[in-house]
Amino acid sequence: MGELTPAAGGGPKRIAVIHGPNLNLLGTREPGIYGAGTLEEINRRLAAAAAEFGAVCECFQSNGEGELVSAVQRAALADGVILNAGAYTHYSIALRDAVAASAAPVVEVHLSNIHAREAFRHVSVIAPVCRGVIAGFGADSYLLALRALVGRV
Repeated sequence: MGELTPAAGGGPKRIAVIHGPNLNLLGTREPGIYGAGTLEEINRRLAAAAAEFGAVCECFQSNGEGELVSAVQRAALADGVILNAGAYTHYSIALRDAVAASAAPVVEVHLSNIHAREAFRHVSVIAPVCRGVIAGFGADSYLLALRALVGRV
């Protein structure tokens, strides 16, 4: 994901989509929990939906915490951020601080319902500094977040 610049006078809304650790394994990693779709399919669906809304999505994935922090910081000029921090959701104070410092509204997303899973997944250190949280709708969680951001920005 490159440097985002503000939309020029009425240009398309710019939404940064940041995928965290292990999401590159979608389609093969625990399909009973995360579904059979790939990350590339999610990104394509987001791009198509964004175009319908007059927006543009710029997608980034990393397994590294520091790279995700940098991606959130670079996305500060976006009109909105969709963030699936994966396991970092539950313990990354560095990622939480980056989200808190962001001027862009951030929506936390999860493919699975984190509250219906192991107890350690029930707590998000990031959620309190996000505009909202969407979880449990599979790949549609991303589309719901996109709709929420485009409707609000």
